[in-house]
Amino acid sequence: MEVKKAGASLDSVISGFNRRIAELQDLVIARNMYPASSVTDLSAVDAAVKAMELQVQAIKDRLRDETLAIPKAKKLIDAAVKQQKKLQDLSIYVPSHIPERMSMLGLDTNRCLFPEGSQQNTSFGSLKLEEVPAAPPKEKKGRSTPPLWFITAEELDSLSGYMRGRLTVEKINAAINDMATYAEANSQLISAPKKRVAGDSWEKALELRDIAMTEAVKGKHFFLETDMKGPALKPDNTGKAILTVLRHLGRVSETRIGPHRVIILLKRH
Repeated sequence: MEVKKAGASLDSVISGFNRRIAELQDLVIARNMYPASSVTDLSAVDAAVKAMELQVQAIKDRLRDETLAIPKAKKLIDAAVKQQKKLQDLSIYVPSHIPERMSMLGLDTNRCLFPEGSQQNTSFGSLKLEEVPAAPPKEKKGRSTPPLWFITAEELDSLSGYMRGRLTVEKINAAINDMATYAEANSQLISAPKKRVAGDSWEKALELRDIAMTEAVKGKHFFLETDMKGPALKPDNTGKAILTVLRHLGRVSETRIGPHRVIILLKRH
């Protein structure tokens, strides 16, 4: 009986050794399955992990910089909003249509100051212009530019609906620009010497000079009702309504001198 027990114990021990040997054999096979690529694969994984760590660190640095820039961006946005509001307030005073004032003045003045005959031959025209003496510098220094006193939407809204009609701030301010153009052209014609004034315009220049010397007009910029030839201010019902509004708002005053209706541009108080 004891011999049988001893044999059974020995069999179990042998069986245990055999299982352990089999496990060790499996481990050796698994270890030596890819002996050449195992180290290379691990090195590649390590390099990839390090690259990812660098990318994560770069992202963290960028997020930190963006976080620090947020207060500055907020200040810039606030400044831009304030500037936009200022520009919107200023846009009320600017007419939507502003013609090229200097080019129009140059064209009209040339027509008045030089006869058409002097422009037919360009080869002699330049010589004639050089021979004509310029106006005295003192006259230019003493002549100021016509006032451009535009109206605001609040001023227009303060008027009665009957007086306001269908007029808009843009239309009225464009007319103000036209009035300044007329007044500047008249000012240049008044101060120009006789040699520079065309024959058909000399009579008008004399009339303007007489008007400019009157007590009501002296030292002020003005234009005549006959000067109202557009583009924004014309002698029609709309033009008359614009003049009525501007008189009421203190931009212009009117007087009659001889046969002429004279509109005087007023300055801001």
